[in-house]
Amino acid sequence: MAVKIRLKRMGAKKSPFYRIVVADSRSPRDGRFIETIGTYNPVTEPAEVKINEELALKWLQNGAKPSDTVRNLLSKQGILEKFHNLKYGK
Repeated sequence: MAVKIRLKRMGAKKSPFYRIVVADSRSPRDGRFIETIGTYNPVTEPAEVKINEELALKWLQNGAKPSDTVRNLLSKQGILEKFHNLKYGK
């Protein structure tokens, strides 16, 4: 089972709000997911990002692949750098 960390769209029309979820890559975008690890609100200024760092690192270590957008969000939060340091022992 290929596991992805990706965005699940919520909110009203023209007012998007996203949950950052861990899901099987074969399930639909807004369909079944395994676990919610954070939220992303691009409407606010500046955009509001809340990610549970422990859960994100746990899923990355278990082999989950982040989507491009989630990769950028994790990188801006400094989580990918921590994952890299854990993985390569620095």
